[in-house]
Amino acid sequence: MAAETEPSAPAGALDHRAVRRGWARLGVLVAGVVALFAGILGTDLFGAGASATISNVGLAVAAFAAATAVLVRAWSFTGRTRLGWALAGLGVLSWGLGQVCWVYLATFGGEALPFPSVADIGYLGMVVFTPVGLLVLPTSAQTLVNRARSLLDGVMVAASLALIAGLLVVEPMLHSGGNGGLALVISLTYPLADVVIITIVVYMLALRRRGGMSAQLALFGAGIGAFAASDVGYAYLNLIGGYVSGGITDIGWFTGFALILLAACGPAPAAEAPQTEPDDARRPFGVLVPYVAVLAGMAASIWWSSNFGYGSRFITYTRSALTLLIVGRQLLALTENRNLTRNLESRVAEQTAELSASEQRVHALVQYGSDVVTVVDPQARVLYQSESMQRVFGYRPRQLTGRILTSVLDPESAQRLSAALATALESPDGSVVVELTVPHRDGRPRDAEMTVTNLLDDPNVGGLVLNTRDVTVRKQLQEQLVHAAYHDALTQLANRTLFHEHVATALRQREPGTDVTVLYLDLDGFKEVNDSLGHLAGDRLLVGVADRLRDCVRPGDLVARFGGDEFAVLVQAPLGSPDAERVGRRILAGLHEPFHFDGRDLHVRASIGLAAAVSAGEADPGVQRRLSADAAEAEQLMRNADLAMYRAKSSGSGLASYHPEMLTGLIQRLELEADLRLALERDELLLHYQPTIDLANNRVVGFEALLRWQHPTRGLIEPMDFIPMAEATGLIAQVGRWVLAEACRQATAWSAEGGDPVTMAINVSVRQFDRTDLAAEIAEQLARSGLPADRLCLEMTESVLMTDTEENLAQLVRLKALGVRLAIDDFGTGYSSLAYLRRFPVDTLKIDRSFVERLGEQADDAALAETIVQLGESLGMSTVAEGVEEYGQLAALREMGCTEAQGFYFSHPVPAEQARRLLMEGAAAPRATGAQAPA
Repeated sequence: MAAETEPSAPAGALDHRAVRRGWARLGVLVAGVVALFAGILGTDLFGAGASATISNVGLAVAAFAAATAVLVRAWSFTGRTRLGWALAGLGVLSWGLGQVCWVYLATFGGEALPFPSVADIGYLGMVVFTPVGLLVLPTSAQTLVNRARSLLDGVMVAASLALIAGLLVVEPMLHSGGNGGLALVISLTYPLADVVIITIVVYMLALRRRGGMSAQLALFGAGIGAFAASDVGYAYLNLIGGYVSGGITDIGWFTGFALILLAACGPAPAAEAPQTEPDDARRPFGVLVPYVAVLAGMAASIWWSSNFGYGSRFITYTRSALTLLIVGRQLLALTENRNLTRNLESRVAEQTAELSASEQRVHALVQYGSDVVTVVDPQARVLYQSESMQRVFGYRPRQLTGRILTSVLDPESAQRLSAALATALESPDGSVVVELTVPHRDGRPRDAEMTVTNLLDDPNVGGLVLNTRDVTVRKQLQEQLVHAAYHDALTQLANRTLFHEHVATALRQREPGTDVTVLYLDLDGFKEVNDSLGHLAGDRLLVGVADRLRDCVRPGDLVARFGGDEFAVLVQAPLGSPDAERVGRRILAGLHEPFHFDGRDLHVRASIGLAAAVSAGEADPGVQRRLSADAAEAEQLMRNADLAMYRAKSSGSGLASYHPEMLTGLIQRLELEADLRLALERDELLLHYQPTIDLANNRVVGFEALLRWQHPTRGLIEPMDFIPMAEATGLIAQVGRWVLAEACRQATAWSAEGGDPVTMAINVSVRQFDRTDLAAEIAEQLARSGLPADRLCLEMTESVLMTDTEENLAQLVRLKALGVRLAIDDFGTGYSSLAYLRRFPVDTLKIDRSFVERLGEQADDAALAETIVQLGESLGMSTVAEGVEEYGQLAALREMGCTEAQGFYFSHPVPAEQARRLLMEGAAAPRATGAQAPA
């Protein structure tokens, strides 16, 4: 029943109240059943035989119901609590089994029921298990003295109850002439065991706080009390031979089981609060219970002696034992009180010492702390000055005591202090914080933070308390942090944040007739310096560039570094003035001269974009509204300059001014990118197929799947207009998956329609190698479409071989293990492909169209194409010529020994239906005789 072993409470208060209401309804139901049982037995409504049967069966049912409830409740606990409830439940179950034996004997054993009988074994099981279970239940932790006192209290209660039972029950039985021997022992065992159990319950209730499981324990004890009443009557009637089943005596047992059932079904208690009071203060009832029991026993003894005039050894010994127990308890109480007194004295001494130490600490903190404590009157006259003044500001306390503090400060700081004192005087206990400059005794100004507190009403102070702290170092650190937050650490130029704020301020404060221009600068060739000479050389170059930029701009212009090799300049000049362009030209000229580092001359060029606020404001209104409601906004102006810089870089002019068309192109690219993200969802992508011809028999042996985009407003968009965008944004992975699935599906469909098996070639981007598990995707699509692996050819450019060589080689090996064919597209245009060719498991080389289109015109191109064909033959690879448009090219390729070809001479890329007809009808074969390609 300890709080720590109880099941967790319901999640909410509403659920807990619902459980309590359910328990209350169960209590009303049980009370009704008890009342009905008592009415039947008390009035003998159905006759003596029927009452006996009802009593016997009802007691058995009640015992088993109570035992079941207790055992089920025990399962919801853990540890000692579960064991205690389980033992109590076994005791009740044992009584129920004894009752079953009694019913059997009463039914089949004849008229005379023996006493004692086998049923008493079951009844006595409750006498054994129940008190053991109650003693197993955990209680709150106690000291050794408290445990001894609690044990004496329990013994006193037990002895008192035994005395009362002996006077009121045992003595009348012995003098009544009833049965003796074993029957007497068993008869007396029941009420005496009830006394023991009740004592244990009362003892445990005395040890517990309010709440917890006290309510359930009290119900359990009340049930045992009802048992005791019936057991006393049963013992008396048994001794005189007058007990019969179905009498009033049985009502107590039935009531006891009903109360035990309610105790087991009670709601889980809320968690108990931690102990904050002494045991005696929390449990006054527990302190008084032993004395109440002793007084009741003595009263019963006096009443017995006055009415009957004789005693017995049992009464005499019990009263003597009670006297000794009271003396022992008082001795323990005296010992405990003496310990408590010593503890109190020790605690008072400790608190006194702690108070003294605390006062000394406060004094030391005031005198030697980092804060300077000063007490002044309302006129700022110093009444008290701490010793820390000399350490912090160099003045001895006696040099300031009695002086007007404002006379030590400069005029501005003196005015701030006077204002702070006046504000603090407006309210008692008021506090004001002020920052001012306090001169050090050596003349150095020190930044100080002063807290003024009005303690004039405090009799221990009687003044205004000034807590002054030297914050010079903190101020310097703040300035350093602010500078670091707004400046580039390498070049000490303004960073993007500070530049943006200055641009916004310039735009906000711009006067009529002036313009604000941003120059955005990017270095050309800086990456080569970093890659070849290292980042240290690159950093030195950036510092040199920053110095030259400072030299090239006007005194009022702001130069900033955004990061990497990106710089910016803010220029303010009259409208129509060429000052901004002149600054840009000077920068280009200044950077034209080489930088000299460690005996090397480093050359860098720059691309500069200019954007003026007035020019941006005069841009196309429709374009401006699509991006920003305010064209002169700082962020937009900086972006415009960035766009102009990219135009200067792409044109090679070095300097370019912003034009609204640049923004229009950017917006169009952004819109196209947004549309591309939706193209897959809207089913706007489609594939065209270009046939591959076997030059030996002029038949279609394969198709290359080529992606197209049917835009709803722009029409058919070629791959070169959106594939680079897909690669840059990462959409190529999704697009590649769609192309793979659609091409495999189409190839399988053609085979199912009776066409010859063909190889489906698909272009694979290097980004797909970087961002996806390509082998897993290929395997999944082959399994889903049913296309044989050897009918799928993956075409890749030589950049796949040059980028992340080891990782891409591993990917290609996994792809080759699936059985797919691998081809290198545009072969011969790379600068190092031959060095890697043997390492990669490639099946096909595709000769770039730039070599094919000039066959028959330049001998060098023909020799190079023939070399590629021979290289493929030597490595066991097939060769496919791309871009065949004339018969002369076809004849030259056949003469070289090229195996396959594709190009407009045979067929343009066509939709799936036309490609199916080419495959089914063999339309490509006549092209070998020189027929014209279809339009």
